[in-house]
Amino acid sequence: MGGRRAPVEDLTARARIRDAALLQFAEHGVNGATIRGIAEAAGVSPGLVQHHFGTKEELRRACDAYAIETIRRTKQRALEEGMADPGFLSMAVDVALPIQRYVARALVDGSPAAAELFDDAVAFSEELLGRGAPGMSRPTTSDLHAYAAVMTAMNFGLIVLHEHLSRALGADTLTREGYRRLASALLEIHADNLLSPELVEQARAALRHMPPGPSDTEHGR
Repeated sequence: MGGRRAPVEDLTARARIRDAALLQFAEHGVNGATIRGIAEAAGVSPGLVQHHFGTKEELRRACDAYAIETIRRTKQRALEEGMADPGFLSMAVDVALPIQRYVARALVDGSPAAAELFDDAVAFSEELLGRGAPGMSRPTTSDLHAYAAVMTAMNFGLIVLHEHLSRALGADTLTREGYRRLASALLEIHADNLLSPELVEQARAALRHMPPGPSDTEHGR
């Protein structure tokens, strides 16, 4: 019967396999991770992994979809209701840790997932900045797409460079302790107006009048 629902333990096994795959892909890369290793980490048989996901590539795609959706949902909830709620922040950090490690490895490896994850994050940021959210000021930029793309790259850079940042801060930024310090610094950066309006306008004027370089001329031919 087509409408039969999977038993609860079946759904739980699927989630365990996905979570184990996120960590295995993060540690070994997609090429280095194996169905057998993922099964062992999840505490299931290789056959059960194949039952739920078929191939390693299909499992990777499921991890991509889960990562994208979780990042979207967590950002949205944080902006709408969770920024001032310690309980939500604790939950968000716990959920985000394996995903951030997965995303960091995908970006470093240049896997097919990286472009999709980055492009989706840019699109989501552009949409959010365009419509606004509680507690957020609307950007004054005339190039919202570039604004969203650069902001996304800055945020992803924190993930990719987490080992160097963790060393500098003296705490793993993919743990609660390290994340607390990172996030506090990030909030202070966003809250401070480090550049005066006069300096910003002078820099904009300089950029507008910057002459093309040799590489720009070659590309224009």
